Amino acid sequence: MSEHDHHDDHGHDEGAHGTEPLPGVDAAPLHAAVDQLAAALHAYVGTAVGVRAEFGAHEADEDPRVLALESQIGTLNAALYDLVHETLGLHADLTGLSWDDEEPEDSSSQGEVDTFHLGFVVGPPQAASDLTLDSVLDLVDAGGAELAHRLQDAGFEVVEWGAARGAAVQFGDDEEDDE
Repeated sequence: MSEHDHHDDHGHDEGAHGTEPLPGVDAAPLHAAVDQLAAALHAYVGTAVGVRAEFGAHEADEDPRVLALESQIGTLNAALYDLVHETLGLHADLTGLSWDDEEPEDSSSQGEVDTFHLGFVVGPPQAASDLTLDSVLDLVDAGGAELAHRLQDAGFEVVEWGAARGAAVQFGDDEEDDE
């Protein structure tokens, strides 16, 4: 387990991770982390637009300026996750990607749906490369789109699909379903 694997409760602050409400939390550091992340996202958009104006899509994807900002955004997002976790005890899913084609969840012709997950543990490239671990999500996303099309071609109805880094994509809200 890595230092960021939060599946055990060892070393957790009882206040943030306890069963009691947590009044009086100073939200200023959380807002500061969001501000840093927002600034990095704005820088990414500005850089990506400029790089794309100079190069084709593939070259822009691999541009060191774009990759550096993607890495910075990933690091800031992880820092925000850690801060939310340490301060509030929440395991916030802030990096998942999912697309909803506005189909009802129970639209399966047989009235039954199930969720399937495919996960990968990926290390950095072994040879010299401009690729970073942040580019893996793009590859997984492209593979997910291809797999969704293959499932549809086989006659299955793919209601939703998504790609995420660090945790399986969650669909729907189970608590609302239970009410």
